[in-house]
Amino acid sequence: MFGLSKEELAILKRLSTPNKIQDFLDTLAFNYEKNGETCMSPRSVLQNKKAHCLEGALFAATALWVNGSNPILMNLETLDIDDDHALALYKRNGHWGAISKTNHGVLRFRDPIYRTPRELALSYFHEYFMAGTGEKTLRGYSRPFSLKRFRTEWVTSEENLWDIAHALDESTHFPIVPKNYVKHLRPSSLVEREAGSIAEWDKKNPRA
Repeated sequence: MFGLSKEELAILKRLSTPNKIQDFLDTLAFNYEKNGETCMSPRSVLQNKKAHCLEGALFAATALWVNGSNPILMNLETLDIDDDHALALYKRNGHWGAISKTNHGVLRFRDPIYRTPRELALSYFHEYFMAGTGEKTLRGYSRPFSLKRFRTEWVTSEENLWDIAHALDESTHFPIVPKNYVKHLRPSSLVEREAGSIAEWDKKNPRA
């Protein structure tokens, strides 16, 4: 199945719910890409025991797929001064939720309470800001992005998955902030910035 070994498949089969997938992602060190940028496959994530947001989203989408759900991503698009964030989406009882690998105290898991992908994306707006200035940077979100178009070889690829990363980045995105309101956005407060600066995995951690 997907070219996975029995051991790899067994791990993914055990991650049978979004909660279990998120719990597993939280045990993985954050990938600081110390030796250059990466976009590892789910197999490589298992081997290296670390991931950044897109690698975590690809892994989560694979776990959902193995357990019978569709492998869907969403990209949260920011200003150039900040970094985009990738999520794995899932649906329960007609509502959307998200699985998220992040190193911050925010931009995390979402329970399936959102009626539309837009509602879900909007839930990240107020916690998406620059730690130094509090400037809110989230500007758009992609339509649900199915990984089925890439078949299954990427799941066990030894190469970086730049084709998927670029396709997600170039997919259709929808704006969040009305253009005539950008200048009125209120920066996040000091206490919000302090909360947002919490890092789950330190750069000095030997696993990172």
